[in-house]
Amino acid sequence: MLVITRKAGDRVRIGDDITVTVLEVTGSSVRIGIDAPVEIPVYRHEIIEATEAENRAAAAATIAELPKLPPADPEQAPKSPPDAA
Repeated sequence: MLVITRKAGDRVRIGDDITVTVLEVTGSSVRIGIDAPVEIPVYRHEIIEATEAENRAAAAATIAELPKLPPADPEQAPKSPPDAA
């Protein structure tokens, strides 16, 4: 891991096409901007961790643990097309 000290307005380049800019430093909070090509996904780490945890829980769930759906309303069911003769 590279650890560096930067001030507001300073930038760091990652590879050929990703730039991280320090936008603001306030107390213990740092705002950064990430300029990356649209094909490179950029996610907050805690969002990825939460999504992975939810996926693991869903994959480990049994059918008995899944929420029950209400019974289907026959009035809401799609109508079958008439038979073509």
